[in-house]
Amino acid sequence: QVQLVESGGGLVQAGGSLRLSCAVSGRTVSTYTMGWFRQAPGKEREFVAAISWSGSSTFYADFVKGRFTISRDNAENTVHLLMNTLKPEDTAVYYCAGGVSLSGSRPLGVQYWGQGTQVTVSS
Repeated sequence: QVQLVESGGGLVQAGGSLRLSCAVSGRTVSTYTMGWFRQAPGKEREFVAAISWSGSSTFYADFVKGRFTISRDNAENTVHLLMNTLKPEDTAVYYCAGGVSLSGSRPLGVQYWGQGTQVTVSS
């Protein structure tokens, strides 16, 4: 089986930064396109960012506007999301995703989900 475990969430003031991490375990997971999604209460889960297995290609939702950076370290089996200049509207549960299928920069599906980590941005 594949397991994704997020960490690094918490409470941060607007304008601050937070780094999320996703620990990946399982067979051949390093070959998967990995990503991050988020879901605020009462809203649909939305795509945030994705990264190819080699780390050479990254994809971002348009609302990121250069504030977030996704990265991966296959040797450590981790995926990260560095979030800078956080805004209150970034408040959500952030989910690590494995086996992300993309069409262009749009997500088509996800094979594996983490449990999520709460990010709260105060104003």
